[in-house]
Formats: sequence, C-alpha cells, structure tokens
Amino acid sequence: KLGLVKLGLVKLGLFKLVLVKLAKTIPFEKRYFAGGANSVRGWAARTLGPGGYKGTGGLIDFNNQSGDLRLNLNMEYRAKVWSFVELAAFFDAGNIWTIFDYKTQTHGMFLWEEFYKQIALAYGVGVRLDFSFFIFRVDFGVKLYDPALRYNGSGLQWRTAENGLNCVDDVVIHRSI
Repeated sequence: KLGLVKLGLVKLGLFKLVLVKLAKTIPFEKRYFAGGANSVRGWAARTLGPGGYKGTGGLIDFNNQSGDLRLNLNMEYRAKVWSFVELAAFFDAGNIWTIFDYKTQTHGMFLWEEFYKQIALAYGVGVRLDFSFFIFRVDFGVKLYDPALRYNGSGLQWRTAENGLNCVDDVVIHRSI
C-alpha cells in the first residue's frame, strides 16, 4: 500500500527586531542565515540573501550573507514506497533581510515595496530513510527564482532552461539527518 504524507512548515524570524533597534546590531552568531537543507533547498547553506544581495564570487561570504529578519516556507509531499523508504517532492520559498541599509549588503535591507520580489523559490525531489527515531534524507534542490539576479540587469531571475538554468549554479544536493 502506498502511504502519502503532506508536510508544511513556516518559519518567521522577527523576535530579534527589538534587539536590533536597541543595540543597532546583533551578534553574528544570533543572526539569521538562508539556504541549506533546512531552509530554501535550491541554495547551498548560508548562500542566499539578504534580500537581493549576491555573494562575492564562489566563496561563501558569511559576514555579508546574514540578516536580522527571516521568512521561510517549506512544503513537502512524501510517498512511502517500501518499508522505511520514502520519496519526497518539495517546494521552498524564503529569504533573510537586514533592518539597516549596509553598504556591504546591497539590496539586503527589508523594504515593504521590495521584499515580496526578493523571496527566493526552489523545488526538488528527495529520498527519505525513516528509521522512526531519525530520518536520513538526501534532497536534490533546484533554484526557480533567484532574487539576486533581479539587480544585475540580466532579467534572468527566473531559472529555466531558456534562461540559462545550469547544474553548477542552480542545483544543490543536500544530505541531512
């Protein structure tokens, strides 16, 4: 018998807003990050955002790719195919933003008229090994909408085959427990 499960998760990080307004900044270890196995799975860990900010080159820029606000939406549909083996299809949306306009994080500040245009979208498939006390998973995530490409003038923020979708920049494999 084929068992189907629908999962959804919404994460909204706003509680640090008061801290930021009082202290003008929050410590690095308390800031939000986006991308990775528990966030928007079309991006590698800590490589998304803030807002429309594009990291420098191929290196992860930890200081600049962190924010004060976070929005994360995950939807997953699982189908049990055999004993403890499940297949999954997922859709993720989200990003992080800063409260202040930092020169080193261009397009990273939260603005009401811009934030919805900066929500990254990704989709993909995965395999789950459900051992009841933990789940080992492998996800194959693909970027659908890259907000950082809105600001480079290319008009290629929608990542499709016609817009230059490629396996090196737009596809990520995540392993997690």
